[in-house]
Amino acid sequence: MGRIAQKQRKIASPCVQICLIHPSARICTGCHRTIEEIADWTKMSAKQRKKVMQDLPNRTKLLQQRRGGRSKRMQSRNRQ
Repeated sequence: MGRIAQKQRKIASPCVQICLIHPSARICTGCHRTIEEIADWTKMSAKQRKKVMQDLPNRTKLLQQRRGGRSKRMQSRNRQ
């Protein structure tokens, strides 16, 4: 295996086999990467992968926003 391939393998994929793209955030709900990052992962340099990995925890909050669920529906019914 060449040196470039070895360097790229040092940073493993954050994939957790839960592949579902969030409709508004446009990121995977499993690994929190964008579609572009997922598609380009094997082509990225170790530096690029590291940058993505460092940013992933910041993306978690994008998926925790709730629309309201039952409580939101009940509020809208009470207003009518």
